[in-house]
Amino acid sequence: MAEEKFEEIFGDGKMAEHQEFVNPEELYQELIGRVQKYHPSDDISMIEKAYRIASDAHKDQFRKSGEPYIIHPLNVAIILAELELDKETIVAGILHDVVEDTIMKEEDLKREFGDDVALLVDGVTKLERIPLSSGADQSDEKLEMQAENLRKMFLAMAKDIRVIMIKLADRLHNMRTLQYKKPESRQRIAKETLEIYCPIAQRLGISKVKIELDDLSLKYLEPEVYYDLVEKISVRKSVREKYIQSIVDEVSEHIRKAGIKAKIDGRVKHFFSIYKKMKNQDKTLDQIYDLFAVRIIVDTVRDCYAALGVIHEMYKPIPGRFKDYIAMPKENMYQSLHTTLIGNSGQPFEIQIRTFEMHKAAEYGIAAHWKYKEASDGKRVEGQEEEKLVWLRQILEWQRDMSDNREFMKLLKNDLDLFSDNVYCFTPTGEVKNLPAGSTTIDFAYSIHSAVGNRMVGARVNDKLVTIDYEIKNGDRIEIITSQNSKGPSRDWLKVVKSTQAKNKINQWFKNELKEDNIIKGKDLLTSYCKARAVNLSELLKNEYMEAVMRKYGFRDWDSVLAAIGHGALKEGQVVNKMQEFYDRDHKKALTNEEVLADIAEAGASIAARPALGHSKSGIVVRGIADLSVRFSKCCSPVPGDEIVGFVTRGRGISIHRTDCVNMMNLPEIERVRIIDAEWQAPEDTTGKYVAEIDIYANNRNGLLADISKVLTEKNIGILSMNTRISRQGLATLQTSFEVESREELNNVIDKLRQIESVVDIERATG
Repeated sequence: MAEEKFEEIFGDGKMAEHQEFVNPEELYQELIGRVQKYHPSDDISMIEKAYRIASDAHKDQFRKSGEPYIIHPLNVAIILAELELDKETIVAGILHDVVEDTIMKEEDLKREFGDDVALLVDGVTKLERIPLSSGADQSDEKLEMQAENLRKMFLAMAKDIRVIMIKLADRLHNMRTLQYKKPESRQRIAKETLEIYCPIAQRLGISKVKIELDDLSLKYLEPEVYYDLVEKISVRKSVREKYIQSIVDEVSEHIRKAGIKAKIDGRVKHFFSIYKKMKNQDKTLDQIYDLFAVRIIVDTVRDCYAALGVIHEMYKPIPGRFKDYIAMPKENMYQSLHTTLIGNSGQPFEIQIRTFEMHKAAEYGIAAHWKYKEASDGKRVEGQEEEKLVWLRQILEWQRDMSDNREFMKLLKNDLDLFSDNVYCFTPTGEVKNLPAGSTTIDFAYSIHSAVGNRMVGARVNDKLVTIDYEIKNGDRIEIITSQNSKGPSRDWLKVVKSTQAKNKINQWFKNELKEDNIIKGKDLLTSYCKARAVNLSELLKNEYMEAVMRKYGFRDWDSVLAAIGHGALKEGQVVNKMQEFYDRDHKKALTNEEVLADIAEAGASIAARPALGHSKSGIVVRGIADLSVRFSKCCSPVPGDEIVGFVTRGRGISIHRTDCVNMMNLPEIERVRIIDAEWQAPEDTTGKYVAEIDIYANNRNGLLADISKVLTEKNIGILSMNTRISRQGLATLQTSFEVESREELNNVIDKLRQIESVVDIERATG
């Protein structure tokens, strides 16, 4: 029912959607019709040829919905045509899967359609092979892979931005038909769309695509929230439509009397925008009043400001809610005047005022620059897209400067953040600078140049001296004071800067300045680690293993790896273990039973061919031997009653793990021979205290910590540690370790903790 209402309310305002099992020929004719509406050339022979080749290449393929596969590339091409892109992009959209899914080769594409189309198809094909989300598994290895894949994607975008526009169209049609995927795939794809593709569409200014991707992501990530919004908005649909129309009529009359030619319409804001506002402001739908906006589109910039004057005479503006994006465009070059007003009924609403040219740029973004424009000689003339790609050039600069994939990921996600606000300020010469809200004069200095930031000693704002941590306000005019005698940035600056760019440049300065010291420190840490664990470092320090580590962690040379260990970005254990893994794999050395027994003997055991009599101090029997030297792993904290296994370490005895420990389940095959049988002795022989660790998830409230402590105290449980963190959504995660005598006692404690008000779930640590 909610889906039907969605179509009823918003069907006309969305990009064209198509029912399943549409005749491909009908879709093709629709595509041609759309292209001919905006393209000056009547020659469709290249598109016709692409359609015939793609139809033949995909003739035996079907989508999960059961429809012929050719339906998908045709829909992708139609979305690209709605964005009024050039014929080469339309053709590449039709052919974007032929190299990946069929026997057609890149050379065939070049021969039939030229280098331009072949380059675009090749770029999209490579992106198809790149998984951009790490899914539920947030392991270091998965995050490293995600970072590396994102690097590749931005490099592909830099070669030709049309590659990502085809990918956006491809993702949009896949999101429209996501219901045919399995539930876990829907969640993964929707999450990836919201985290990666929606921000990119936003950065490219393509609101036509971004808005729909937002809503579809919400539909699959938060279905209950989504359909509840659909339902509630539908209930008052007629009332809202009547109210919007009354404002449109009033505004139209006054604008007409002022002699301003304008197109005026009203719209309900899209679902994701409403959801974001409810979440950020912690309000219900009934408390969100400005659910809709009125848009005034005029011919000239002068008319924009004239219309604004008329509107402010008609309605009372809300202070602080006026934004002039015409004088100071957003980073994606979006331009409009935004003002929020109080209607005659006392209800707030937003008005946006822009020219027709600005409106097209807002809808199509960078895609508008690829619309064909005929020059006097009949040749194609491309628009200037450079200003919209400043952020992409910044990302490529990070890629050159940064060797740490994880740091790159952090900076990238901050830069693509959907929810960040901006502040606008000026240089002494009047140049506008656009910085994240909360930025300081240090951020401003680094936005000019690294050298300015590194030599900064002070700042003047509006001709007055201020401290360097002064928080910039809209309209401030800022002058940076520098000195050749400056010793460079302070580490304290990292605590006050807001922009990703400034943090990156400050960190880069420290890494470069202290690199030699960090290399020496890294060497010492690596040597000490191997010496303590009887690892032969000289065997590992061979080119192939060092290069494998550099590839794994994204470093260009071994000195950079050592420097990273020195300043703490990498742990020496990570590096040694990774080299050891490659070494073992290379030598394919499988441990024999005798070697395992030899390692057990190293742990101080008295090997016997018979089961041990008597009692083990640890309460553990390993391979029938009771008096082995064992240690309990901290990753999963086993307690008596858990199913357990032993793991023969190199030079550190035997560690005991639970059988559901993540570290044991994910061991490389070559290491699995080190797993040996282990079991608890009889309950009467396992007296003592054992460390247990649990994660408590709860809705945060006053007194929660006190209630948890009270339960543990009443049970006479000794608390060893408790770490707490609170998410933006108010969900508290409490990592708690304490001592118990058995699994039975632990289960009793967990059952009691579950009864505490607002506790959502409790899990044991599994590695």
